[in-house]
Amino acid sequence: MEKFEILTAIAAPLPEENIDTDKIIPARFLKTTKRSGLGKFAFHAWRYDENDQERPEFVLNREPYRNAEILITYENFGCGSSREHAPWALLDFGIRCVIAPSFADIFFNNSFKNGILPIKLPREICEQLVEDTKMGANAKLTINLEKQEIVRPNGERIAFEVDPLRRQLLLDGMDDIAQTLQHVNAIEKFENKRKQEQSWFPKISINGLSS
Repeated sequence: MEKFEILTAIAAPLPEENIDTDKIIPARFLKTTKRSGLGKFAFHAWRYDENDQERPEFVLNREPYRNAEILITYENFGCGSSREHAPWALLDFGIRCVIAPSFADIFFNNSFKNGILPIKLPREICEQLVEDTKMGANAKLTINLEKQEIVRPNGERIAFEVDPLRRQLLLDGMDDIAQTLQHVNAIEKFENKRKQEQSWFPKISINGLSS
């Protein structure tokens, strides 16, 4: 997983409430377990018409927002079904950070596990950031995870809070598997001891099941 330290990027506005995971990626595109290649389906119904042609009015089809790495949106982002493909699609599109007043819990947790930083800020601040996005190519925000602050285009700094463990994992670029592998020696030691004490029980290794 790519480290998240400091991100300076274009921010795109999606000033809508209750954007659900089916809006983020429709169910018909969930036929793969690969994390790559899903970006082209992100916000598919909004991005494309019935002939799969881009809708020029949709923000992510316009310059400079088609290169956005930050989304500014409103309450309850990522609600609906608990599909991990939603953060996969956003990340594959290029989104590294989503800022909203609130998130659906499962989407919120899945985002951290896939290298996306979800930031909760009050509605009035999100509205200010949406106004900032109207500056087009000058609408760049800087997200500093180490300092836990956002720098607006006018230089104003906005503090945000992130769970300390999740913050450190993002800074280190570690997902759940990488976090577990930090303890590989202790795991092997435990398994070897158990094999000696319970020889009848199959050994569970980090590489799979072995007898």
